[in-house]
Amino acid sequence: MSIPQITEFTIRRHANAKSFQRGEAYYEAGAVNAIIQRGHILQADVIGTETKPYHVNLSFDSSGLTSANCTCAYNFDGWCKHIVATMLVCARNPENIEQRPTLEQLLNRLDYIQTQRLLQDLVTEHPQLIEAIDRHVSWMTNPTDKQTTTKPLLHITIDPAPFRRQVRQILKDTVRYFEEGCEEDPIGEELLSVVETAVDFSERGEGENAIAILEAITSTCVENWDDVAEYGAENDQLVGELNHAWCEAILSAELTPEEKVDIQINLEAWQDEWNVDFGMIMEALRQGWDYPPLVQVLQGNITERGAWEEDVPDYADDLALIRLKILERQERYQEYLYLAEAEGQTQHYLTMLGRLGRVEEAIDAAQTQMNSMEEAFALAKTLSIQGALQQALNIAQSGLNLPGNCQYELGIWTSDLAIELGDSEAALLAIKAAFQVKPSFFDYQKMAELAGENWESVKTDLLRIIRTDSGGGTESAKVDIFLHEGLIDDAIAIASELSSYNSELIHRVMDAAIPHNPNWVIANARRRAEKIMDAGKAEYYYYAVEWLKKARNAYLESGNKADWLSYRQNLMQTHARKRKLMGMFQQRDMQ
Repeated sequence: MSIPQITEFTIRRHANAKSFQRGEAYYEAGAVNAIIQRGHILQADVIGTETKPYHVNLSFDSSGLTSANCTCAYNFDGWCKHIVATMLVCARNPENIEQRPTLEQLLNRLDYIQTQRLLQDLVTEHPQLIEAIDRHVSWMTNPTDKQTTTKPLLHITIDPAPFRRQVRQILKDTVRYFEEGCEEDPIGEELLSVVETAVDFSERGEGENAIAILEAITSTCVENWDDVAEYGAENDQLVGELNHAWCEAILSAELTPEEKVDIQINLEAWQDEWNVDFGMIMEALRQGWDYPPLVQVLQGNITERGAWEEDVPDYADDLALIRLKILERQERYQEYLYLAEAEGQTQHYLTMLGRLGRVEEAIDAAQTQMNSMEEAFALAKTLSIQGALQQALNIAQSGLNLPGNCQYELGIWTSDLAIELGDSEAALLAIKAAFQVKPSFFDYQKMAELAGENWESVKTDLLRIIRTDSGGGTESAKVDIFLHEGLIDDAIAIASELSSYNSELIHRVMDAAIPHNPNWVIANARRRAEKIMDAGKAEYYYYAVEWLKKARNAYLESGNKADWLSYRQNLMQTHARKRKLMGMFQQRDMQ
């Protein structure tokens, strides 16, 4: 199966500016190991900051890329740098993709005995696989759970017992981790993974099976939680995920009144014993899809109260999003739009119009309903995927004038789109908007290219922006720009306020400032070095000497070698008992 065509603009649309920039650096450094294609799956290992490489997994079908995942911890907007690097290989060097057989093709080569031997060998190598095999065999052979203590639901085709065993084992392992002195709580990720299994069943339309799994998880946690609670384990995140998973399962299932009563009794008992709030689940169970105000909304009768007849609870948005997820899965798009509009889910309303190809309708609605950068950004990306690039640019430009917290990401994305459309003026304005909230030397240089003959006036505005910007974390970008423009005094002003933790950046400013203001370099470097030496901590003497080398260079550059030698002699007399430091003073570049 051939991979879909991938362009660099497509990659930029799915990644923020920083991820694309870093991903391109990874690509150019050759950090992407050989990419392997197995059917509609692409896999690559990308060398990163950790000892083990990060694993990137890409899935696609005949219509294009369907998913992109990486094992790194990145959880911000868009693709991480490892995915970007992998995609750039696909776009620029598709001949480097190695074709390998799919799992199905590999298994077809084996007979029954060889398949059994393969599984046995894999379990021997990875003992934890036996639990996964146990669960899947249970699902495939459809036994009933004869050990459950609560009334079983109808329509269940899986055995919940393996999930109970898995949760109990996770809790036992957690106790052992705590007893061995581990400070991090190992519960969260593993239990959330089990909850995600139930969500997967809901997404396949098997709400009854999802409820059976969630009953097993919840009841087992309640029964065994005291064992981990005494070590300080918290259940807030888990309970939050259970609330969402239970609601989706209940709203995905066809439950009889008797089954609803059984679930309610269990939930009430669990929340009392566990001291948690399952109010959202109770409400989803009570309302179902027959709740009169909800029925009216789904028919297009929208009022100011939305889908509620009483006071709107705090979890109303969460419940609305769960319903929207189910409506989308069931392709009930018009009802999706009605509910999104009624519940004030503007971003979902606008993007769904765009995804349905109702571009003009989405744009008209945006004129009156779009209130944030985030909503504009989501709609613009949706329109670009639909091929309505000019409309996407117009919406993105409007979004830059709205309140929100994604101005940098939106500005960079808008600028890239404008460049794609050949609109340099729009590209410059958008990247300037991004620069206002997060100055970057890379973006500064990009604006110089876009501004052309107008660069001097644009540069004046940009320098004013960074001189008046008081935000933290932008010192490096400011120094890069000031040094590039030869504005040494501006760079000195920044470096003077930095702690020695930013030594690399301060050293760069000092190197540039030595011909311009050697007295500042001498005074600043001496102050930082003397603080370390006076503290008497030998492990930090190296850093003190590095500061002193900057001071020495400034003394020599300004023709004051005698002053340096005198200062050095005084230091050696003051700290004569510090043998490690005295040894460092004998280095050639300290003479």
